[in-house]
Amino acid sequence: MQEKSVITRTVEAAGGVYAPGHLGELTQIVDFALVDTVIEETGSREKRLRLLPSRVMVYFVLALALFENCSYRGVWGKLTAGLEGLPLVRPAISSLSRARRRIGAAPLRRLFEILAGPVAHPGQAGSFYRGLRTVAVDGTLLHVPDEKALTWRYPKRVGESVEFGYPLLRLVVLVECGTRAVLAAAFGPESDGELTYAERLLSALDRTMLLLADAGFDGAEFVRDVQATGAQFLMRSSARRTPTPFRHLDDGSYLARIGYGVLPVLLTVRVIEASVTVTLADGAVRTEQWRLLTSLLDPAAHPAAGLVDPYHERWQSETTYFSIKATMLDGRVLRSRSLTGLDQEVYALLTTCGCRQSCHLR
Repeated sequence: MQEKSVITRTVEAAGGVYAPGHLGELTQIVDFALVDTVIEETGSREKRLRLLPSRVMVYFVLALALFENCSYRGVWGKLTAGLEGLPLVRPAISSLSRARRRIGAAPLRRLFEILAGPVAHPGQAGSFYRGLRTVAVDGTLLHVPDEKALTWRYPKRVGESVEFGYPLLRLVVLVECGTRAVLAAAFGPESDGELTYAERLLSALDRTMLLLADAGFDGAEFVRDVQATGAQFLMRSSARRTPTPFRHLDDGSYLARIGYGVLPVLLTVRVIEASVTVTLADGAVRTEQWRLLTSLLDPAAHPAAGLVDPYHERWQSETTYFSIKATMLDGRVLRSRSLTGLDQEVYALLTTCGCRQSCHLR
């Protein structure tokens, strides 16, 4: 997309019926027919004819995420810059705020759910391991405005005697490796751990996938639930876990059992222990011991040495977060000052981040 405007082209089929804010570059990915369907499905259609109909406001919220450094008027100007010469509404900031509150978060959430999903074609380099689609899960933290309307749900961190810093929102996403397409996301207060949100993403997994995850996602209950989806997993074991081998395999890996539940039920996993050496730019050398857990139990079909490399693709989730936090937000605090607005903003960031990736891939 060019800097001049999100909207630079007019769709002739519109025939002048649709209001400014639904045409052009953004609708090449987010079609206005889809937006209309989402509005109807979520009951967000305006009750009477308005200068700022719900369709326009959905695109406005998406544009707010694309131009986080711009004011409401600045974003509106970018949204309509390609429509010069037409009789355009120039709404007040208060009108845009009220219209944004009117549509709520439901259409943005549903739009994200529809557009989220894998995009790599079968066999695409970086997205598959031996026929399995590689996906990664990880979490990050976003800064929330220090407002009373938000801090009751997103509290600040508390030291020995005082609160400090900005309130924090925890975001956990499932992404497709290679394309960094977002498959699913969950977010909420930092006080809930990453596994709490990761559990909400399991419905996006299926038997065609290999889930990659870092230490911290190796909880036995979570591993069990991943297996119940039919997906395979490859994750780093936390340092506190010391599995006892019950069968050593020819490639140097071994089988072990991890337990879950009050009366432990044992789950068989394969353990791969690897020594990873990293040479830094200044010539310094650092060596670490890694222990990986996987549900791929057959060493003949999945040799240990061949599984260490795809584990590194887990970093695709980190680059997705970089796109959101460093590129789109540019390190800024989220702009929304209400819970509904915050939900809108996060879903819009996730949706437009996916749109940027889709534009890059086309």
